[in-house]
Amino acid sequence: MKALLQRVSSSKVSVNGVTVGEIGRGITVLLGVIPEHTQRDIDWLSEKIVNLRIFDDEDGKMNLSVSDVRGEILVISQFTLCGECKKGRRPSWAKAAAPEFANEMYLKFIDAVKKEGIPVAHGQFQAHMAVDIQNDGPVTLMIDTKE
Repeated sequence: MKALLQRVSSSKVSVNGVTVGEIGRGITVLLGVIPEHTQRDIDWLSEKIVNLRIFDDEDGKMNLSVSDVRGEILVISQFTLCGECKKGRRPSWAKAAAPEFANEMYLKFIDAVKKEGIPVAHGQFQAHMAVDIQNDGPVTLMIDTKE
């Protein structure tokens, strides 16, 4: 799975002007799925994100996880993370998973994060979404379970 993480002071996602997911302090996860992803990728990625030490401790060092700071996670499906831009001028989506499989994996990922004890909000799969992100730092990281 491909996940673009942003440490946020707040974040929300709206569909047709209606907020469908919103968090305060935590992590916004933009999630891309390719056909080769498995439950193993979900388990590894959810555990990694929940325990990644990207929040400042009392000394200003990134030493705390979203769990440590009692933060939240907003998960948004983002198939464009699987786009290839090497050839031509138009991205290729050939490596992105089919919608049915991608949605299944997206929902399983949300459930896996919830099982880690973190409050989770999420977007709406295959919808045109407006995402408001108050990136804190800024801190932005890319994780690919296949690399």
